[in-house]
Amino acid sequence: MKIIFLGAPGAGKGTQAELVSKKAGIPTISTGVILREAIKDKTPLGIAAKSLIDNGQLVPDEVVIELLTERLSQDDCKNGYILDGFPRTIAQAEALDKMGIAIDKVVNIYVADETIINRLAGRRSCPGCGATYHVVFNPSEDGEHCTGCGAVLTQRDDDKPETIRKRLTVYHELTAPLEQFYEKRGILVTVEGQEELADTTALTMKALELL
Repeated sequence: MKIIFLGAPGAGKGTQAELVSKKAGIPTISTGVILREAIKDKTPLGIAAKSLIDNGQLVPDEVVIELLTERLSQDDCKNGYILDGFPRTIAQAEALDKMGIAIDKVVNIYVADETIINRLAGRRSCPGCGATYHVVFNPSEDGEHCTGCGAVLTQRDDDKPETIRKRLTVYHELTAPLEQFYEKRGILVTVEGQEELADTTALTMKALELL
């Protein structure tokens, strides 16, 4: 099963992707995590990407596609996978077609912009393994450290209000058109994000027939 998760930054698509990953037994491939690893390692790609991400801009398609192609060639992707954060543009979606990848279902997590801005103020990230949490909706066990690896959680620069608004503008201009792109193919399902994580998860699992 090959699944794409769409949704504005902070809509909760990453969290839902991880939960579906565990339920379906397939890996989640997050271009955001791959890029943050490059930034952490201070590779030439990471240094260039950090400047763009901090300003709410997108990393060039050819760079993201190169990273993705390498990741999808690994053994754990043979039985399917979830794409989180890719594609973000029509051009990237068309690149998937050229790669011969047939997507089974596209899940669009919808949340209003103002709700997203308020949510992201409480989002925390793990600099060690890339896991994401929220102080209210999805806290780690102690609220300060990553439940998985124990690293101290941090707030990313791109989760600050002024950057969030820029990211939302970019999303609506470049990524939102993917909804129509995949709706025409009959594989798009829209899930309205709820206040409670469990409620959004229930709707997501139902949309994917994983109940």
